[in-house]
Amino acid sequence: MEQPKQTIPSSRKLETIQANMDDQLSQTRVAVEDVEGGKTTFDYTKRAQWLRAAVLGANDGLVSTSSLMMGVSAVRQDVRVMVLTGFAGLVAGACSMAIGEFISVHSQLDVEVAQMKREAVNNEEEEEEEEQEKENLPNPIQAAGASALAFSVGAMVPLLAASFIRDYKVRLGVVAAAVTVALAVFGWLGAVLGGAPVCRASVRVLLGGWAAMAVTFGLTKLIGSNGL
Repeated sequence: MEQPKQTIPSSRKLETIQANMDDQLSQTRVAVEDVEGGKTTFDYTKRAQWLRAAVLGANDGLVSTSSLMMGVSAVRQDVRVMVLTGFAGLVAGACSMAIGEFISVHSQLDVEVAQMKREAVNNEEEEEEEEQEKENLPNPIQAAGASALAFSVGAMVPLLAASFIRDYKVRLGVVAAAVTVALAVFGWLGAVLGGAPVCRASVRVLLGGWAAMAVTFGLTKLIGSNGL
């Protein structure tokens, strides 16, 4: 019995098939439809860029400002010195985060744009795909703004906690308690938005913040007590 002839697709057809498969996979990553339950699962990787900038900015603002204020309070008990130090740390840290994030994301943008130009061909179908890819490129200004804003929000926690308390020991206790609550909240929020385990993220952020404050306070106290 004569076997039916099999048609071998051309290289152009294979490229088209591969492109369609890649497009389908990309769409599947964005939303996975549960046929039985009718539920849609969100692709949390789409949040990676702004979530990373926001979470890192908030945690850095909280930990660095509170640690700076704790370190200064180890040698100076004046509330004004503590608050002014925290405010200076807020402004400097927000500017540093914004500039650093802008440079980092802009470098990533330059690399991706250069790669797109190298792969570009004069084809209408691929030009449409290139336009879609451009819409998904990282935004340096958005990342810088998110970092600066998140840093400021985190830094405001210890500043507000210390601003209205005159007693030295009570002020330290209130700042530590406020920072502890904020660390747990930021860790929980980052885990929820990113679809990660909540307890593990919260504990990790909490222990890191405690360690930073303790080390800064202890070293500053040691150096200040020796008159250096």
